[in-house]
Amino acid sequence: MSSRRSRQSGASRITDDQIIDLVSKLQQLLPELRSRRRSDKVSAPKVLQETCNYIRNLNREVDDLSERLSQLLSTIEADSPEAAIIRSLIT
Repeated sequence: MSSRRSRQSGASRITDDQIIDLVSKLQQLLPELRSRRRSDKVSAPKVLQETCNYIRNLNREVDDLSERLSQLLSTIEADSPEAAIIRSLIT
């Protein structure tokens, strides 16, 4: 299998080299994998799985923070400047 092989996806084409580059960039974004040396190879499926896990965790954190902000909003006056700030964070 040549690393220059292209994959057809609709009208666009992406090469294996581009996929490798994108997976490497994803790896650098993930705290779990970022600290590894460049020489430490991590499989593409592992990077994709960790990416999914990381996004799920971020979504949970956003939901938790939104809930906490909603609870905080219910304890302050609705027309206060603090309430306006909290509402802007929730929406």
